[in-house]
Amino acid sequence: MSDFSKFSRRKFISVAVASGAGAVLLKGCVGNPPDTASKPAQEAAPVSLTPETTPETTKIKLGFIPIVEAAPLIIAKEKGFFAKYGMTEVEVSKQANWGAARDNVEIGSAAGGIDGGQWQMPMPYLISEGLITKNNVKIPMYVLAQLNTQGNGIAIANKHQGKGIGLDLKGAKNYIIGLKQAGTPFKAAQTFPKVNQDFWIRYWFAAAGIDPDKDVNILTVPAAQTVANMKTGTMDGFSTGDPWPYRIVADNIGFMAALTSEIWPFHPEEYLAIRKDWVDKNPKATKALLKGIMDAQQWCDKTENKQEMAKILSAAGYFNVPVAVLQEPLTVGYKMGDGKADIKDIAKQGVLYWKDPRGSVSYPYKSHDLWFLTESVRWGFLPKDTLTNAKALIDRVNREDLWKEAAKEAGIAEADIPSSTSRGVEKFFDGKEFDPENPQAYLDSLEIKKA
Repeated sequence: MSDFSKFSRRKFISVAVASGAGAVLLKGCVGNPPDTASKPAQEAAPVSLTPETTPETTKIKLGFIPIVEAAPLIIAKEKGFFAKYGMTEVEVSKQANWGAARDNVEIGSAAGGIDGGQWQMPMPYLISEGLITKNNVKIPMYVLAQLNTQGNGIAIANKHQGKGIGLDLKGAKNYIIGLKQAGTPFKAAQTFPKVNQDFWIRYWFAAAGIDPDKDVNILTVPAAQTVANMKTGTMDGFSTGDPWPYRIVADNIGFMAALTSEIWPFHPEEYLAIRKDWVDKNPKATKALLKGIMDAQQWCDKTENKQEMAKILSAAGYFNVPVAVLQEPLTVGYKMGDGKADIKDIAKQGVLYWKDPRGSVSYPYKSHDLWFLTESVRWGFLPKDTLTNAKALIDRVNREDLWKEAAKEAGIAEADIPSSTSRGVEKFFDGKEFDPENPQAYLDSLEIKKA
């Protein structure tokens, strides 16, 4: 049994149960996109397939959560990019929450679930190692592509205006810790425990000397419930993807304390991952999917497509929000509130899908997977000796080789295909650095940690 498998699943479930609640009736958790009369124009002409590029199957079922990270999957379906490469029967299926997505990938599409889809990191690793599955059953998965960078934020309820709650929380440290001492602790929510949106808010607190496990309460709330929960006062802040943080400001319920692009510029966000058994059986279909997603990511990054993108995503079967709530952050920027200047440089601080100033967005750098595992060790979510075996684990799960093969088949320019599996040293807003060549040094530099 691996070190990962030895780690207590019960400890994980004690905080994960809220996310998984209501996800037992698996088929009932999965919604499908609308069959509307006004479909977007399919602009992708089919390519000529050869025996080497003809998919073994034309079918797959991919899950998504209604946040901007899902855009490449939805756009690839709606604009015909999947069909362009022979994947003509891709189903893009809305998941009720992250717990439902986990349960549905566990049972697979043959039993009414899904084959893969959009994931927070390191969920594919946790599922592969049986840490968050029923009875600790291992469901090996492959990480195949990064879907986006940025597009996330930390929103705060209006009752905390004027307290100095912003990117640098040091000035509000005494206020926040004082709430705990007064018996009314600050309640901060994320959408699933022990994965990236939990990491963003934990990093933000810890950078100011606020211990997220002692000084505040961390809750799990599905993304679509964040607006309602903020209205009712059941939480004070949350970390999730657009359009939900932006909608808090648009509906005058709260303000933005920080964008994740400020915490870690051009950070890895969410990923495409699919069950290993499906990929191993259908390698050519996997590469066809990747090509369709790459086309969609390039389409999403073009300014002239943003308005149409917002319209497609806003549909009832996808995000079910007003178009403006999506269009504003995609085309104009972010209203921050609480006296903060609006953020309008979306080329640097907005959501990006294909390229950013650090290089490729779509390529799944192994160095990023290592950060997520290292941060898991930091908070005690994975055992301390995880880093000893991290390289072997990452090599099993991360299939960047398939991404490169697909990119070459799709005619992606050589300059846009990374030559290294490491993006190099990563720098955070508080001055900390993560060198993938020495993750232990990063851990040692952190004042608040469990490792």
